[in-house]
Amino acid sequence: MARSVLAGAVLTALALVGVAVLPTASAAPQEADQRTGQWSRPSGPLVIGHRGASGYRPEHTLASYELAVRMGADYFEPDLVPTKDGKLVTRHENEIGGTTDVADHPEFAARKTTKTVDGVALTGWFTEDFTLAELKTLRAEERIPQTRPRNTLYDSRYEVATFQEVIDLQRRLSKELRRDIGIYPETKHPTYFQDIGLALEPKLVEALNRNGLNRRDAKVFVQSFEVANLKALNRSLRVPIVQLVNGTGAPYDFVKAGDKRTYDDLVKPAGLKEIASYADGIGPSKDKVIPRDANGFLLAPTTLVADAHAVKLLVHPFTFRNENTFLPADYRTSTDPAAYGRAFDEYAKFFATGIDGLFSDNSDTAVEARSAVRG
Repeated sequence: MARSVLAGAVLTALALVGVAVLPTASAAPQEADQRTGQWSRPSGPLVIGHRGASGYRPEHTLASYELAVRMGADYFEPDLVPTKDGKLVTRHENEIGGTTDVADHPEFAARKTTKTVDGVALTGWFTEDFTLAELKTLRAEERIPQTRPRNTLYDSRYEVATFQEVIDLQRRLSKELRRDIGIYPETKHPTYFQDIGLALEPKLVEALNRNGLNRRDAKVFVQSFEVANLKALNRSLRVPIVQLVNGTGAPYDFVKAGDKRTYDDLVKPAGLKEIASYADGIGPSKDKVIPRDANGFLLAPTTLVADAHAVKLLVHPFTFRNENTFLPADYRTSTDPAAYGRAFDEYAKFFATGIDGLFSDNSDTAVEARSAVRG
């Protein structure tokens, strides 16, 4: 499907659920300033709890989100996928075999299947084949137990959360902690879900409207790795939009439409200028900000931060983690992949590039590292 066709389909779906199509609010740089309030950065770069505090709790659980906030994160990030009955739930992927105990439920054994998602064949259990009531019988499990064995202590304790429960948590914590907590939802595999009749975007916009969060001063960013859906959402959302940029490959909607551009093209000046016409920021893989050589050592920073700022785009790179296996070779402390390395040194290196925020699995480490930037 061509990008323009997909965008049109998304807009049609938005209209069908009664979502008002608003004038675009992302194109003007001065409006982006009002919407994000980040250009002066009075409190330093944002700390975004990546899938919550996923370094300490099974990801995308209410417990993980709450811990990230209590550790000082400004925002927490729920990834959104739909259920069979059209409810938004928070999972990193629609395939849930590795993040829930679904394999232990004999009543769901027959639902194990193979599907092609964004051109990749996956075997497992998929959220779109379960009602919300059925998903609520499952419990979350640690995604990478070999790297984070302590997190397995919390296996089978937490339900799969709905997006509404996430919003309710945001409100409760904001009131309790007396500070505005932000949410940073990502729409997962938008073309795939559009094609099977479970488009995410109308449900996301409806939820934000219903909860009074579709406004300029709301603490909400909306992000995606695809492009057409963000262009469509820019016409119906007042909150800032962030174009995610993977380290390799291309947006799937580009691939499907035969568009030869890649993520590398999106971070060139011409690509950033186009992004600035519909979005307020980019969320690049951190290797786009400071690349690594073939042995994993850091090279000189690229010009991406300066180039993005030149067209008034915020820069929120992903993902910062404490374990050696995720750190540049410069900052690893041993050959044990699960041991903590010199994460503070990595944060300092990236904060020095002028980034506006970052995604971290370890919010407490990120917040402490940021304190040095604040001076």
